[in-house]
Amino acid sequence: MHRFGAAAVLAAAGLFTAFTPAASAAPADTGEVVVFRTEVAPLTTYERPRGCHKLPADAHVLVNRSDRPVTVYGDPFCLTPGLTVQPGHGAHVVPGSGSFSG
Repeated sequence: MHRFGAAAVLAAAGLFTAFTPAASAAPADTGEVVVFRTEVAPLTTYERPRGCHKLPADAHVLVNRSDRPVTVYGDPFCLTPGLTVQPGHGAHVVPGSGSFSG
């Protein structure tokens, strides 16, 4: 009887492992980064941004509506030290030649 109980526990653990996603699997990227330029220009939206993106020349505010932090840079190539913007937050950006990476 004791062997049957141990075998049942091992079988149940195997089924649980087979149907449970791995803990190390990264969650899917969701959301967007939205850039406000001026009152007369439409918003610029970057869906699920990855890599370095040059900001529009008249960018004024960046809003991080994604599920992970993004970094705002003062150069167009994402090379200088940057400001990290957490999900659900925003930052003023200097018009000109900035960029962000997600």
